[in-house]
Amino acid sequence: MTVIHPVRTYRSEEPLPREQQLAWRIAEVAADPVEVEDDVVDMVINRVIDNAAVAAASLTRGPVVAARAQALDHPVSRGGAGATVFGCALDEHTSPEWAAWANGVAVRELDYHDTFLAAEYSHPGDNIPPLVAVAQHVGADGRALVRGIATGYEIQMDLVRAISLHKHKIDHVAHLGPSAAAGIGTLLGLAPEVVFQAVSQALHTTTATRQSRKGEISTWKAHAPAFAGKMAVEAVDRAMRGQTSPSPIYEGEDGVIAWLLDGPEGRYEVPLPAPGEPKRAILDSYTKEHSAEYQAQAWIDLARRLGSARPELRDPENIRSIVLHTSHHTHVVIGSGSGDPQKYDPTASRETLDHSIPYIFAVALQDGGWHHVDSYAPERAARGDTVALWRKITTTEDPEWTRRYHSEDPDEKAFGGRVEIVLADGTTVVDEIAVADAHPLGARPFARADYVRKFRTLAEPVLDDIEIERFLDLAQRLPELTPAEVAQLTIVARAGVLEAVALPKGLF
Repeated sequence: MTVIHPVRTYRSEEPLPREQQLAWRIAEVAADPVEVEDDVVDMVINRVIDNAAVAAASLTRGPVVAARAQALDHPVSRGGAGATVFGCALDEHTSPEWAAWANGVAVRELDYHDTFLAAEYSHPGDNIPPLVAVAQHVGADGRALVRGIATGYEIQMDLVRAISLHKHKIDHVAHLGPSAAAGIGTLLGLAPEVVFQAVSQALHTTTATRQSRKGEISTWKAHAPAFAGKMAVEAVDRAMRGQTSPSPIYEGEDGVIAWLLDGPEGRYEVPLPAPGEPKRAILDSYTKEHSAEYQAQAWIDLARRLGSARPELRDPENIRSIVLHTSHHTHVVIGSGSGDPQKYDPTASRETLDHSIPYIFAVALQDGGWHHVDSYAPERAARGDTVALWRKITTTEDPEWTRRYHSEDPDEKAFGGRVEIVLADGTTVVDEIAVADAHPLGARPFARADYVRKFRTLAEPVLDDIEIERFLDLAQRLPELTPAEVAQLTIVARAGVLEAVALPKGLF
């Protein structure tokens, strides 16, 4: 059973008991000792594998190298054993907040892990790096880690269902800070009072504008969720030491809703599990087959199908126009409705191209597929026939696809749309797709074998075969792992992989 928690702003002179505040309700959910159901455990394992896969593929990319260098320049804190860093040796540790930072950047860099879209956007797998880091630091076992991850997913996705941040140009990681803090609270078995303070402080310190995803998108896009995870670890530490936080953080007269979201008249209804109710939100999320913004996943599948069936569509000389009829979100975030000229710029950054559905559709149409490196290569983006085709592609909002995007019915919810291609001779090609092939309702839903295959594909260039098998064995036994085994839940790069990349120097 789900309990709907009403949320609004309150004037300072209006009493709002702590027990009626959203942060407290989140804390109660985190402190509920309910067990994790078997199908949820299986999906947690899938997502741990998925995170490691995309982290492996990003180990030598600039943002990940920089974040790893920062983490390794910080020694293990005195209160525990420390935590591992993706790519590094098993006995090389740093403090948990810096491990959360480095590993969070590695997971997010390629925009290739799981997603949940509702009133807001999210990548709930971003909860996993801070939770693993804390589990390793304190010596938690696999069962505790699974419970913490289930909470992290539940809280972030429940907030995403109800509270839109992007509408007010606030970055979606503002839901991640509270969820990671709540997940750590579950992992550690903390009292609601402590989790309440940590959730409030994590939210307070992780609100930022969406300029990180606008125009010429910078490397900060990969760092933003890692920063939220790092702040969550630090917020929990302060709360455990008895420190308090701004309250009520959501509902206060000068709180998040009043000044960053819908304002003093704002009203939300946040669905949260009832006491004793299992945390099952992770089952409503979905991963990516392709390294691109989630709203591009279905379009890649449609484009590769069209290009393979009708090769003449790949030649811009044969095309007059291509219009993607889609949801409001897709149109204004990654489509021509954003008004960003950078989305049509062949010299744009990888992060910008990742948020350009005209570019992505053009390349997938021409190549019959998508590659996490080759499809973003500067020489690929600059190819003359691609640029010509790319600039004939626009998006438009279709109210029906917007309605389906926001539908609460999982059988109806959709992230694709309808394409109308006008050929040079005036004839048209029309096709549509609702969800990506890898979606639970798609043509080829992802299962454990697909997650394992994705991991092997992305890890083989940088991990030895024995290391691949070692990690997969641990991950697939996650709820049974001892603290010593949790301490080894990471990936170690093949000799020479990390050493081949110069570490940038900074302040630390």
